Amino acid sequence: MKKAVIIFHSKTGITRRYAEETEDYLRSKGLELTSRSVKSYKKGECDDADYLLLGCWTSGLMIMLQHPDSEWKDFAKDFEGNSQAKTLLFTTYKLLTGSMFRNMLSTVEGKIKTPSAEIKSRTGSLSENDRKILDNFID
Repeated sequence: MKKAVIIFHSKTGITRRYAEETEDYLRSKGLELTSRSVKSYKKGECDDADYLLLGCWTSGLMIMLQHPDSEWKDFAKDFEGNSQAKTLLFTTYKLLTGSMFRNMLSTVEGKIKTPSAEIKSRTGSLSENDRKILDNFID
């Protein structure tokens, strides 16, 4: 059975909901799942993962300078990663994601495989398009 690990940071609960919906969807596809907030993540939990999904909410100005917040950056400093797992980044946002994915990647660069997919949500709900992206991601 393929294993996926989801690690996320949520401030208001929207990103947590998005991570939970992603977890439920991937579990329905037969994957073994571990899902953790950055606060409860323990080193080594993604070592044997086939898939790694990293997510956080979009911080910054409403229409520019989007970036992960300091708690995500603190997590990323100590994150050991998994350079073998197929990786996806996800975020939740108010208006735009702008440079969010690029800035997320810069915090974990060299610790993960270059992400092969990205998903995003304003509401924390998984869209049909997100499901298609996830289907392609795990194939």
